[in-house]
Amino acid sequence: MDELEFLYALEAILFAAGRAVTLKELRQLFPEKTAEDLRKALEVLKKHYAGRGVVLVEVAGGFRFQTREQFSHFIRRLKLGSPPRLSRAALETLAIIAYKQPVTKAEIESIRGVDSAGALRALLEKGLIKIAGRKELPGKPLLYATTSKFLEVFGLKDLTELPPLKEFEKLLEEQ
Repeated sequence: MDELEFLYALEAILFAAGRAVTLKELRQLFPEKTAEDLRKALEVLKKHYAGRGVVLVEVAGGFRFQTREQFSHFIRRLKLGSPPRLSRAALETLAIIAYKQPVTKAEIESIRGVDSAGALRALLEKGLIKIAGRKELPGKPLLYATTSKFLEVFGLKDLTELPPLKEFEKLLEEQ
């Protein structure tokens, strides 16, 4: 496979996947290519799509094509379905999990001051959080953590891209 065909194949895979594709997955699809070869090809595609309606981004430990944010109002007009709506309770619970993970239901409830069972169930159903094990306490409560889908939905490479907690608290105070 020549370099141009390799770039086209890589491009096709990223378009068809509909999700972030990891370097590990790409290495399995292109065993003859090194991680460095793949990174160089991804950079070529990033540069090729820079400034266009679709861009190549690195999120959730992988790479995916997505539309540029400045064109979101046109895409909303298509009414392809609205993004998943989260209640205030679910958003609060998700924020606590994102910043404090792994965290138990009791720890979440002590921060929120109310029962969080419904919010946890909704977040689990949407695939934004997962059960990450059990805490070594009496009763062995479940631990919750965010998923790679959480990173994808919020456009984050990893959790270090979350805004500092102080900045987040300031936003909450303003509301």
